[in-house]
Amino acid sequence: MSFELLKRAGGGGGGGHAPEDPSADIENVDVQHYLGWIWVAFVGVFTLYQLVFHLIRYIRTVVCLNNDTQRYFSTPHVLFANFRKHCLDAPLFKTRHHREFKLSSAINIGTLPSRLQTFMLVGYFGTNVGLAVWKVDFGKDYSVVAGEIRNRTGVMAVINMIPLFLLAGRNNPIIKLTQISFDTMNLIHRWFGRIVVLEALTHTFAWVAYKVHTVGWSAVQAAITNKKSDFIWTGLMGTVAFTFLLIQSPSAIRHAFYESFLIGHIIGAAIAVAGVWIHLNNRHQQQMVYGVVALWVMERSWRLLRILIRNVGKGGTKADVEVLPGDALRVTVRMARPWTFRPGQHAYLTIPSVGLHTNHPFSLAWSEEEEDLNITNMTADEKGLPMNRQDILEKRKTSMSFIVRRRTGFTEKLYKKADLSAAGRFTCNAFVEGPYGGEDLSSYGTVMLWAAGIGITHQVPHVRELVAGYANGTVATRRLTLVWIIQSPEHLEWIRTWMTHILSMPRRREILKILLFVTRPRSTKEIHSPSSSVQMFPGRPNIQALIDQEMQEGIGAACVSTCGTGALSDDLRKAIRQRETNWNVDFREESFSW
Repeated sequence: MSFELLKRAGGGGGGGHAPEDPSADIENVDVQHYLGWIWVAFVGVFTLYQLVFHLIRYIRTVVCLNNDTQRYFSTPHVLFANFRKHCLDAPLFKTRHHREFKLSSAINIGTLPSRLQTFMLVGYFGTNVGLAVWKVDFGKDYSVVAGEIRNRTGVMAVINMIPLFLLAGRNNPIIKLTQISFDTMNLIHRWFGRIVVLEALTHTFAWVAYKVHTVGWSAVQAAITNKKSDFIWTGLMGTVAFTFLLIQSPSAIRHAFYESFLIGHIIGAAIAVAGVWIHLNNRHQQQMVYGVVALWVMERSWRLLRILIRNVGKGGTKADVEVLPGDALRVTVRMARPWTFRPGQHAYLTIPSVGLHTNHPFSLAWSEEEEDLNITNMTADEKGLPMNRQDILEKRKTSMSFIVRRRTGFTEKLYKKADLSAAGRFTCNAFVEGPYGGEDLSSYGTVMLWAAGIGITHQVPHVRELVAGYANGTVATRRLTLVWIIQSPEHLEWIRTWMTHILSMPRRREILKILLFVTRPRSTKEIHSPSSSVQMFPGRPNIQALIDQEMQEGIGAACVSTCGTGALSDDLRKAIRQRETNWNVDFREESFSW
């Protein structure tokens, strides 16, 4: 019976591990269950939170469709407002959260987590430390204690690999359930990875300490070099691979050598999993590694399937790449099988002729139906007979557009190719993976959208949807303000055609106000306001003053959304938190960090 317990709990019985106290191995099984229930509780709490607020937003939308004052929803709940101010929206310290720490203009060493993120990460880290020594009797013999620590940390490292790999996927189901952003999931993934590495290292060092204390250093060398047993050297291989992943994980390395980092990360993870798989042969924990591999295979297979469905057949997906002023590109893709476009979505773009297999995330800025240029006659078929509605719709294609800012790597290559092409544009084959994300702001009476530079691509779809919804009477929004901060007026060309469409929409003047701030105008003559609803100013905005004005003049519940620099997000968060106890406002920020 004791031998079976040891096999189940990952204890001794092979590779030089002496049998341990069966009660310690039962405790290891309990630790597995405790960690599992912690994950279930985490997902359950956040899922319940989202369900409740989804219901609240739905009720608010229905109630406010024909209500132009919405006074009931303008006042926040005192307890929740304080929770939001001091925990949910709070930075770790005073202001800084998404503003990056930089050693130079090219070296980024990361950002600070929020207060809630820190609480969760420190709490989980502390829980792992506590469980690693739970019920370990340090008064026992040194070798016994080392053996128990060795087994416990080995078990914990393996079980933590399950959420580690689950959170790494773009199609992570927890994102759907909890509505936690992929950005936050990436943060949790990185810290889970560090916990796994620390537990693997502790497991290895405890084994070495046990061996040295009971037999000596010669036994350690003999166990590692023993080719007849895969148990020790595969475990060491897994630990080395995990350590490599830890070394290459800092933000400065990820940002400076992203493509190399990604390839190395995948290879390192594969070696680590293979090493652990063999190391756990005939042990109960190997079933957990089956789960890890299954999660990875399913996620990758689903991504591949989506790419094939969206892009293969019907002529494939084509991309028109066009140079824009201000070191930017407009990439318009016509997909073989497009999806229904929603504001707030992003997708991963692959252009083999430029970046080979690499894919990069970009916000979807616009979507519209256009005639298939390969069809010369849209009113009659080959026999000259009138076409019905279905025939016409089949001959129309949905195009989706991205605005891509010239940076380094892929975007630099793409820009140079377009710039050297005739008329500054070219057409190529492409693959689009998505959609990911998406958000609905229709339940808010007041919506304030902030964007800095290329961040406008995230906000333009919201403007179009809310203006159209207001005209149709399908949204609660009664006041919509777009604040866009740009360096030069030439950046207006990025979205000029789309804004022209929005400004011509019915009842636009009743709801929409646009504020443009140009931080580096070449001349004051460039700064002129076309109308009272579209105003242009030199310099940077007074964020607190604009937030206070929106608070005074707003209607009902409010939402402030931002997509831009980390400094803008932090300044907005600071301004909003000062008013959250008196104003029912939600703060949403969009960022791509990895």
